[in-house]
Amino acid sequence: MNFGIEKEEKVLFLYEDSYICARNDEEMTTIAEINALKQLGNVPVDMGVLKSIFCEYLSPEKKVQLLERTGKIIKLKRGLYVVSPQISGKPLSLELVANHIYGPSYVSLHYALRHYGLIPERVYQITSVTTRHTRDFENSLASFSYRGVKKDYFPIGIRSEEEDGIAYLIATPEKALCDMLMQERYVPDQSVASLEVFFEEDMRIEIADIKRMDAKIIRACLQTGNKKTVLENLLKLMER
Repeated sequence: MNFGIEKEEKVLFLYEDSYICARNDEEMTTIAEINALKQLGNVPVDMGVLKSIFCEYLSPEKKVQLLERTGKIIKLKRGLYVVSPQISGKPLSLELVANHIYGPSYVSLHYALRHYGLIPERVYQITSVTTRHTRDFENSLASFSYRGVKKDYFPIGIRSEEEDGIAYLIATPEKALCDMLMQERYVPDQSVASLEVFFEEDMRIEIADIKRMDAKIIRACLQTGNKKTVLENLLKLMER
């Protein structure tokens, strides 16, 4: 098959049986550039990384805008991108994306509870905890929510979970439950019995699953977190 210049302004490149047509330097996407994007994998990168890849262009920013417009990269927020799975060949991890959009942070609350199978309902928002101010973000992938906590409470009960060769930070089941109790507005603190009803009827969490949790993590949350009466009742419920 021949490759060449068509009407002296349109250059054709073949990549995986498809043509990429370009009309000027900024619009050209060569095989070498595609390979450079593939090497980034599915890890989010900032504008500085992309500009370093396309530093030979007069306007690297315009090149990045073109890549976004043509679907080769996905904009996560201002200045943060991830390579499209069609280019990288790797699936996107919403959990890893959540870690990068706003940090320091870890995935927690309802999304983590669903991840561990503790609640039956599907969760469509990626919920996280951060030491920074509460924020919400939305992009073409999903809606991302971040809830602020105290710095001394933050590092308790975080684990690194690996999936498809990448690792992201997520709360342990115990920490996700404590985070949820801290962030929910209406959690009964009158008695152990009222908390049990809340878990079973409002959250639809099995009490047997709660009793299998690590009490040490919950005690650590109790020492530094808010809603101490609720966490004390949680510990009593586990010990019953």
